[in-house]
Amino acid sequence: MKRAAIYSSSSRRRAGSPVFQQPTTPQQPDAAVRERVPLRERLRRHPRVLNTSLAAALLVALVAPWLAPRGLTPAQVDGRIEQALQAQAVAPQPADAYAAIVPSVVHVRGLAASEPGEKGKAHPTEEGNVGTGVVIVDTGVILTNLHVVHGASRIRLTFHDGTESEAHVTGVRPEHDLAVLQAHQLPDDLMPATIRSTAGLRPGDAVVAVGFPFGIGPSASAGVVSGLKREYRSPEGRRILTNLIQFDAAVNPGNSGGPLVTMEGEVVGIVTGLLNPTEQRVFVGVGFAVPIENAAAAAGLTPF
Repeated sequence: MKRAAIYSSSSRRRAGSPVFQQPTTPQQPDAAVRERVPLRERLRRHPRVLNTSLAAALLVALVAPWLAPRGLTPAQVDGRIEQALQAQAVAPQPADAYAAIVPSVVHVRGLAASEPGEKGKAHPTEEGNVGTGVVIVDTGVILTNLHVVHGASRIRLTFHDGTESEAHVTGVRPEHDLAVLQAHQLPDDLMPATIRSTAGLRPGDAVVAVGFPFGIGPSASAGVVSGLKREYRSPEGRRILTNLIQFDAAVNPGNSGGPLVTMEGEVVGIVTGLLNPTEQRVFVGVGFAVPIENAAAAAGLTPF
């Protein structure tokens, strides 16, 4: 059964432009700090922590009768049990983030126009740009970078389950290097990503980038947020993108348009470029992503 666009209600625990090369990607909302992710929700997303948590619950349950004679109310006992569970719960890891987002990741290929051959026959269509996309609505709405599909005569998608589909562009935002795609054929159970506001995002927060670097994937790379509200200048110097998330999770050509996610697998940005001061198109430690607020707005969604 399909799901519509999903917006996370969970939160974080805390309150000169250089020349770049694209890897073939405003005002940010006020940084409001929200409440912690509920324990029940974390256990649902990451079932591998259940064994540890259940063991802690059993231990506290055994000692609870000894606490009652000391004058603790049932509510206070419940509170201590909750504290013990929180202390024992295992924090999500990059593998958890990858498992949560990968069903929503799509391989995107922008195909160039075919050339007429001998006797009016057309040569096989040549492949153009290769990138990544992420499903945000179960009707087949996909976010990617504009430079991945710009100039393509056809757009070809491959979903996580191997389903292939043609797609067409339904909207663009050149100022954010974003394109919105609509898939023509959908998998039986298409899984849209959960998207999360960047409010409260801080340098040092762990993130994972998932995509198809050099066409290989889906591949995961982990790192941290390196900075916020950065600027990106195109290699030709003709376009500047602003209000970007800087991160150090490795990305390379083919990652463009892929999701940047938290450890819970919730999308906070769309990968759009990498710093490349050399002639080689390789990652040197600085990547950039468009905040999800800008990306979702390109699809007509205003969840935050």
